[in-house]
Amino acid sequence: MAKHKHPVRNLWRNVTTFFKENSVDLLPIRHCLSDLHPKSMQSDAKAALNVALLTLPQGMAYAAIAELPIYYGIICSIIAGILAPLFSSSRFTMLGPTNATAFMVFSYFVSHPEIDLASKMAMMPLLVFMVGALSVAGAFFKVADLLQYVSRSVLVGYITGAALLIMTNQMKHLLGIAEPMAERGAKTFFSILDATINLWQHYQWQPLLIGLSTLTLYLILQKKFKTLPNFAICLTIATLISAALKAWAPPFSDISTFQSFANFSLSPSIPILGFPSFSVLFDAISSLFAVAFAIAFLASLENTVMGKSLGSRVGERPDVNQDMFSVGMANLGASLLAPMPASASLTRSALNYESGAKSRFASIYCSLLCLLGFYALIKLPIVENIPKAALAGLVIGIAISLINRHNIRICLRTTHDDALVILTTFTATLLTRLDYAIFAGVALSITLFLRKASKPHLVEYEINDEGTLRELDTKKERPNPAISIVHVEGDLFFGAADLFRTQVQRTASDPNLKVIILRLKNARHLDATSVMAMESLVRHMRSEGRHVLISGASREVYKVLKLSGALECIQQGCDRTQGETNVFIYSPSNPNLSTRDALLRAQDLLGTKQADIKIFYDPAHSKK
Repeated sequence: MAKHKHPVRNLWRNVTTFFKENSVDLLPIRHCLSDLHPKSMQSDAKAALNVALLTLPQGMAYAAIAELPIYYGIICSIIAGILAPLFSSSRFTMLGPTNATAFMVFSYFVSHPEIDLASKMAMMPLLVFMVGALSVAGAFFKVADLLQYVSRSVLVGYITGAALLIMTNQMKHLLGIAEPMAERGAKTFFSILDATINLWQHYQWQPLLIGLSTLTLYLILQKKFKTLPNFAICLTIATLISAALKAWAPPFSDISTFQSFANFSLSPSIPILGFPSFSVLFDAISSLFAVAFAIAFLASLENTVMGKSLGSRVGERPDVNQDMFSVGMANLGASLLAPMPASASLTRSALNYESGAKSRFASIYCSLLCLLGFYALIKLPIVENIPKAALAGLVIGIAISLINRHNIRICLRTTHDDALVILTTFTATLLTRLDYAIFAGVALSITLFLRKASKPHLVEYEINDEGTLRELDTKKERPNPAISIVHVEGDLFFGAADLFRTQVQRTASDPNLKVIILRLKNARHLDATSVMAMESLVRHMRSEGRHVLISGASREVYKVLKLSGALECIQQGCDRTQGETNVFIYSPSNPNLSTRDALLRAQDLLGTKQADIKIFYDPAHSKK
């Protein structure tokens, strides 16, 4: 009774216990300093060089997808690549900007044409900060463990739809219609496609030639020389050819290129202080919360999938919540300098592993090499000669590689639920904002999961002549029509509570039935809703002069019943001083003991010894 007298103290105890049980390691890299030996460092340095040659141009490409200054992608890759390995549990995962998160940023701002460029630049640090804060909070609450309940069909459908959006949106650079497209304010796949078609009079053949040539070269190299840094090779070749054409071929003199990094300046800023007043700040937080939540979810999902995939190749099992913490810390750091969200990169992580990386220090070495590369881009006349059409062609090449026909076929053919999820998510990406699309896919996936999980299996049992429990033959009457043993198997969380109560009440509709024995040996995950349903059933039966007994209850189930106060309701009418009870705990050494005792209690309540009661016994011991 003392527990009920101090609810505040108990609440505080429960909160502190929760955080002790759900804590993450604040600096796990300190356990990996032994990896800093010559052989490991040599392997990591080699892998870092390969990944850096991909990271620099990819960073620019992803920033271009989000329609941000292209150096944002490079700086984000550098910061995330240094910070993430300090806090992660995965050795090979490389963090930085990705296709999916970059296009989600684009999707949000293109759907809000009232946000001008200056306001967008002011809101980006806050958005990335919110992504980091949500990821850190999710890591402490072990949200990453829940990602296993989200079907992979959601991710496949989302990535496929986003790939089509990426390709469609990059056509404006290939066709030289970026400026008139900006005036149209197209927001979704179909509106972008419609605007692109209607602007056919503005098409230019020069950027189309450069973009398609770059794309063709990239696809050929990817097919024949997949281990080479083909992205960097193609971008370099396209830049050199474009510079030559600009200088010596008049039709190419107006080819659109990127702005030079020569006037680049980098100054740290605190995102929440970049607004003139608290009211403006809170308005921005309210506006950005949905997309920040979606990006945090997507980044953690990508990181979890990538970490598990690479970890399984070397027999490791990464801590997904620790990895979610690393995503959060990487984004918090990126929000101070490079306002672009960071996530686990599929291509860079896989290349890191395949290049022979041995430890998480490969990510740090890669970031340092990218920093040197970024310095070269500032000092040398490179960026101002990169044609936007060439980068658009390469972005389309990446988007094409994202469409995995094998995975799509699996999702469409495996089950009706998987097919429904992938088609719903894919369609939503084409019709609405990408953060809404991911929510739609996740909601449907979880709904279908709960529909399956919320159907507990109830079977009525009898004790046969050999003394063991067996399923009651529906054609036979109960051995004692006044007593029913109901075996409950499955999850009894909130989604199953009403169905559980309905099924038991259907069994209780027999007017001859006086005692129901609920055998909860294989029942799991009782929560407040299921406990209230059980209490309601007990009170209903008791109001009619009938009884509900619990047998085979695990320690977990007993604890839930006791803490909730439902145990008092179930035990009502028992003389506890005489050892009477309506709840019988499961005994692993004698599985049917609790059911035998429940039957004896039922007979006592009925005032009869009619039922022939036998119990399973260990042959090594004598018969009782």
